[in-house]
Amino acid sequence: MAENQYTEDNIRSLDWKEHIRLRPGMYIGKLGDGAAADDGIYILAKEIVDNCIDEYVMGNGKKVEIKVKDGLVSIRDYGRGVPLGKLVEVVSKMNTGGKYDSKAFKKSVGLNGVGSKAVNALSSHFMLYSVRDGEKKQAVFSRGELISESPLVKTDEANGTYVEFIPDESIFKKYAFKTAYLEKMIWNYCYLNRGLSLHFNGERFQSKDGLKDLLENNMDGDPLYPIIHIEDEDIEVAFTHGKTYGEDYYSFVNGQHTTQGGTHQSAFRESVAKVIRDFYNKNYESSDIRQSIVAAIAVKVIEPVFESQTKTKLGSQEIEPNGKSMRAFINDFLKDKLDNYLHRNPDVAETIEKKIKQSERERKELAGIRKIARDRSKKSSVHNKKLRDCRLHLTDLKDDRREETTLFITEGDSASGSITKSRDVNTQAVFSLRGKPLNCYGLTKKVVYENEEFNLIQAALDIEDDMDNLRYGRIVIATDADVDGMHIRMLLLTFFLQFFPDLVKRNHVYVLQTPLFRVRNKKKTLYCYSEEERRKAIEEIGKTAEITRFKGLGEISPDEFIHFIGEDIRLEPVLLTKEASIDSILSYYMGKNTPERQEFIIDNLRVEKDPAESLVIEDLSDDIEIVI
Repeated sequence: MAENQYTEDNIRSLDWKEHIRLRPGMYIGKLGDGAAADDGIYILAKEIVDNCIDEYVMGNGKKVEIKVKDGLVSIRDYGRGVPLGKLVEVVSKMNTGGKYDSKAFKKSVGLNGVGSKAVNALSSHFMLYSVRDGEKKQAVFSRGELISESPLVKTDEANGTYVEFIPDESIFKKYAFKTAYLEKMIWNYCYLNRGLSLHFNGERFQSKDGLKDLLENNMDGDPLYPIIHIEDEDIEVAFTHGKTYGEDYYSFVNGQHTTQGGTHQSAFRESVAKVIRDFYNKNYESSDIRQSIVAAIAVKVIEPVFESQTKTKLGSQEIEPNGKSMRAFINDFLKDKLDNYLHRNPDVAETIEKKIKQSERERKELAGIRKIARDRSKKSSVHNKKLRDCRLHLTDLKDDRREETTLFITEGDSASGSITKSRDVNTQAVFSLRGKPLNCYGLTKKVVYENEEFNLIQAALDIEDDMDNLRYGRIVIATDADVDGMHIRMLLLTFFLQFFPDLVKRNHVYVLQTPLFRVRNKKKTLYCYSEEERRKAIEEIGKTAEITRFKGLGEISPDEFIHFIGEDIRLEPVLLTKEASIDSILSYYMGKNTPERQEFIIDNLRVEKDPAESLVIEDLSDDIEIVI
């Protein structure tokens, strides 16, 4: 056997754009198609907006205009504008930017001079122009290659920078921007930059009270007491307790939403429990103090250190180089501001203590039930064939692959069998339901342990004690597209929203879209996900087309299923709109309000018969952004 030759010819140097396009995950995390909030197309938009925000933070420009239409993203700020002589270099030459000088951008997010270059390299079309003091310069790129560069021209436009780009479809395949994700990103910029006006597709976004507004707009139901909103130089905190289970945090560093938390969030969780425990002078359990807490924390750090280029988790141990530790900084802040607040607001302090004692009682009540459930699970685990696990778990993977791990929750053995045979055993697991789950609306968490199905799902996800232990990045509900399948889907969503709402709020829950029809002849096969696609497929194939209607997942062979859960997988994320209340949604859809629900169905559902004798049912409501 010939030996592999390793010579000078094997050594290759890549230029900046080649490296970004070859290893895009190093710069923007995962690629995706827009179904998840952290997919690459949103990171591209964020990288450009971050530059606008940094200008605002430095006192330049109070308005940013963002437009997204037909895949084209355009962003215009009214800051100082990029220096005209460096316009091309700042978006095409690595390690070039104005943020290396901490005096100019003391607490900026984009310190590495990479973001706009990555957007340029990963866009099929990238154009920018800058206006400074009556002069304008423009440059156009394609996939990082400079196409044209204009000379300086005179203009009456206001100072600032304009960027537009189209993500490269050869990298971001079949992508689509979701308005809900973009609006959430824009609102976060507003909460963290009071006074900044963001205009998205003509609609104006602005916040008056910062993180207090964030909690008011995102909380499910009313808080148990008025939101505590305290701030000081380089730190802002807002928190209260709600009526849902778990802990819910929104954390930010220099305007960056750290969705995976980090040292600042850990320090807050630890410190808020300590300060409250010291205030009452009682040794309450930290978990009882934080049960049902909803909190937002934003800090400003000089030269922050993140654990990845996408900046979703803070790694800095200090508030500034050689300065106070993050833990001491946040603890000192809460010890002063929060302790004073509780002394000045005894009614709030009393409500918090009542909530702590209630959580303590519930925890002790559940302790015995949890032990029985664990013992039962251990005894049955050898015979339990509900879960076909994957080899990798979320905690085993690096940040750029976190979302690859998937748990499919299916109905019945035939459907789970098809998925199991066609899945990627490294990253895809399958959980098989037995019949319809219990409608758990209005029940306490006690049912999670007493109901075998729910207890096994919870164990499979490993979310009993801490949501951070979640074993899979995506939880995918895979049910038939018939009445029973829709019912099972709603029952599962009720379970997650009732007891683990953070799974939905953090964008971990999806619904698998599988084709309704197969249209084929001897030469070609097309899979159709809607009646419209079916009609087009028949037109394309012609009269010889053989049409098959898939009535259930079990009818799709493993050889075909591999196409629907692989690279071309279609996932519909379960999204809560800004106005949605989990309790009101569940009460309406799953509670005992049959007359009202019947009236709603009559007013909001369109039912039509298609030529394949199937019923097409479309939900026209918009509380949950998903077709069910």
